[in-house]
Amino acid sequence: MKRILAVIDLQNVFADPASPWFTPRFAEILPPIQRLVTTFGNDVVFTRFVAPSTPEGAWRRYYEQWPFALQPPDAPLYQVVDPFEPQSTVVATTFGKWNARMATRVGGAGLVLAGVSTDCCVLSTALAAADAGVAVTVVSDACAGANDESHAKALDIMRLYAPLVTVVTTAELLG
Repeated sequence: MKRILAVIDLQNVFADPASPWFTPRFAEILPPIQRLVTTFGNDVVFTRFVAPSTPEGAWRRYYEQWPFALQPPDAPLYQVVDPFEPQSTVVATTFGKWNARMATRVGGAGLVLAGVSTDCCVLSTALAAADAGVAVTVVSDACAGANDESHAKALDIMRLYAPLVTVVTTAELLG
């Protein structure tokens, strides 16, 4: 089965140690993600989390807690980190990146997920895609969470969705 690699939210806001949303193991997942991107070639899509222009509903309270994030989509904090130069990008104001644009990009293929944060955007994307009937593979060592415990718990939760969601390592995926 053909598979599409989605690199979830590999952005400056999660990479910068000075950011309130810093993901501690961000730098450690860059080499496995680079291997995956190289292997998947044209079958890669990057995602970017961005703030809405006007938060609605519960998102209003969220951005009251995180006002620094109310910046336009082209702000430096929302850009994908170097050295990656995405050819295809899905931008969303939601944690989950399984939206109409992602569904169109994936088509009938399987979905391989890597990126940040395991316990938020990766988890939200995996479960929504699985609910849509997509075979999802999460690459554990190419994901990082808010902390090690949250990362491990999120992977355990996603394993509960087998066989819709499979959790593997980069070595297992690439054989």
